[in-house]
Amino acid sequence: MKIAIGCDPNAQEAKEQLIRFMESKGYGEITDFGSEDPIYANTAIAVAEAVAAKKYDRGILLCGTGIGVSLAANKVKGAYAALISDIYSAKRARLSNDANIACLGAFTTGNKLREELIDAFLTNEFVPGCSSQPKVDAFIAYEKEH
Repeated sequence: MKIAIGCDPNAQEAKEQLIRFMESKGYGEITDFGSEDPIYANTAIAVAEAVAAKKYDRGILLCGTGIGVSLAANKVKGAYAALISDIYSAKRARLSNDANIACLGAFTTGNKLREELIDAFLTNEFVPGCSSQPKVDAFIAYEKEH
């Protein structure tokens, strides 16, 4: 799996901890898109464009709350960013919504929870033809039309 990760300066420590965690779990190739830009939208859009272009299988974005990077990433066509803060939502982001980017808050989640969230996000897959397929198809169709 190829994973793109980025954050704003507020989340640099959390991002680095997640990179170490993912490396220890053998999740694949991880590319760090940085954390220096105080304008989180720039990093979020860079990660979202790379994931939408299918250069990466998944993306991970962090800022103080995860809200800002989620909003920015979702402006990119083909990027489906989900703000995750609990295990159930992290799983359903993949299983029900086919999200390709996980967004997390460095100030709203602790290290252990962030690890569990990323583990749930990276180890679950969308099931084509499932009961959620028409819902996913609807937002993809809207995106293509606009």
